[in-house]
Amino acid sequence: MPTTPIILASSSPFRRELLNKLQLEHQCISPNIDETPLPNEKPAEISLRLSIEKAKAVAENINEGLIIASDQVAEVDGNALGKPKTRENAIKQLLSMSGKTVTFHTGLCLFNAESLEYQSCIEPFHVVFRNLTEEQVSNYVDKEDVLNCAGSFKSEALGIALFEKLIGEDPNSLIGLPLIKLVKMLEQEKTYIL
Repeated sequence: MPTTPIILASSSPFRRELLNKLQLEHQCISPNIDETPLPNEKPAEISLRLSIEKAKAVAENINEGLIIASDQVAEVDGNALGKPKTRENAIKQLLSMSGKTVTFHTGLCLFNAESLEYQSCIEPFHVVFRNLTEEQVSNYVDKEDVLNCAGSFKSEALGIALFEKLIGEDPNSLIGLPLIKLVKMLEQEKTYIL
């Protein structure tokens, strides 16, 4: 098993739970960065840039270990969707996705705090939404706490009822951490899961 310290640059309980699947001993450090998109920045570019910035922010305070950072931006009709924060925004977001394909861009960065080198990628995942009524969306938002979830749903729970189909290489990326790509990146750093 790995002897290099593993740090998850996140306060997200969802990412922590996903990383636990790999049975890696790790600690969580919440990065403190400005997540405001840059002018004319595309959703995929935002997710990649923020993943790298999160890792670098945590690396400023440590001198060894592998820092895992991720960020996710949902895109519909060319526009980025963030976390809704309110019930009204969640309903509005979900209705805007009704009958459409939404792409979730999940950026991933593995940063070596000793060498200051990193690997990064964007893992896209596509969600085809059913045609939804306002009543269905309202019922969903009332049943599941999604106010801090990009796109206003949890695919690993009741949110699955909103979808026609899911298209992507790693379902974990939809939840917020592309584990298949992460395993490959860890192996490049001589940190093996199996």
